[in-house]
Amino acid sequence: MSLNLKTHTEHFTNPLYLESGRILEPYDIAYETYGELNDDKSNVIVICHALTGSHHCAGTYEDENKAGWWDGLIGSGKAINTDKYFVICSNVIGSCFGSSGPMSPKVPHHEPYRYKFPVVTIKDMVKAQRILFDRLDIHRVYAILGGSMGGMQALQFAIHYPNFATKIISMAATHATQPWAIAFNKVAQESILKDPDFKQGYYDPEVIKEQGLSGMAVGRMAGHISFLSHESMRKKFGREYKRDDGLYELFGKFQVESYLEYNGYNFTKWFDPLAYLYITKAINLFDLSRGFDSLSEAMTKVTAELHLISFRNDQLFKNFEMKELSDTLTEIGNKNHHYIDIDSDYGHDAFLVELDKFQDYVTDVLK
Repeated sequence: MSLNLKTHTEHFTNPLYLESGRILEPYDIAYETYGELNDDKSNVIVICHALTGSHHCAGTYEDENKAGWWDGLIGSGKAINTDKYFVICSNVIGSCFGSSGPMSPKVPHHEPYRYKFPVVTIKDMVKAQRILFDRLDIHRVYAILGGSMGGMQALQFAIHYPNFATKIISMAATHATQPWAIAFNKVAQESILKDPDFKQGYYDPEVIKEQGLSGMAVGRMAGHISFLSHESMRKKFGREYKRDDGLYELFGKFQVESYLEYNGYNFTKWFDPLAYLYITKAINLFDLSRGFDSLSEAMTKVTAELHLISFRNDQLFKNFEMKELSDTLTEIGNKNHHYIDIDSDYGHDAFLVELDKFQDYVTDVLK
């Protein structure tokens, strides 16, 4: 069987009422599908992407050699088996890969929104996806999966659309973003805002694509530190030094420094800086208990079979944050949830890298 990868964009003219009280209209949502929808539409699996991810979570486009970000998990015969399931992944609003975001043209003018784009939350992203599924005549899905910000979306689905999914798997996430993660986002925000090439948000996106944005690269380097762990860095780089740099050159580099530089600067050529500011704001605002008296009250809404997966050495969203969620569910008498802590030293990005540690679990949950 083939992956049957298809890319689409849906245009919506009805207003999207946001959590802030503001309205987004019109708006677009880009999404990809894999596999075939069965007759009674009972085989739908929704994938939610993380901060810098997109709707392209599996397969390869004709003009690229890099596969979608969860390609090892999604496909024919894989844990999320496209011979059996119809998989949908949409790009969140606020992002820069085809869904409406700060660099989209503001109707009726053709100038981009930039700062006129409203602040969106994870709840808004999920609401927009729900509207997309309604348009596609999909009113219930078999499962929803996501890691990091994708895991936050999965949890929002569990609370705000309790009868929408039968099973939900949230990985490497939290019930509310903690100061540690907000602090890393602050470094990135300041680095972007203080870069003169950012031009206070009035940059030319084509120039950034070509030249990058050094402030954003610095912010992204800080981010990368939070995605790994002390152990995984030691294993990955040790104290290796760049072969062609002299040890006593002031700007001679250790391998870890080259890694951060390469990933930081490369990133700024394919991810929009305003989108980065908007999405990190959404992550900072994330709190499942907002609008409820407590986390316990929020979790009483959950009816899906909920699976929580943390990674032991995740530095960004600590494993005990996921456990707190599990403990809360246990306290309120929810017997339809499962929590596992994966034995991993990799760090936060384990959900993207160490698929072999949880793919069997995912296969079992979906069976």
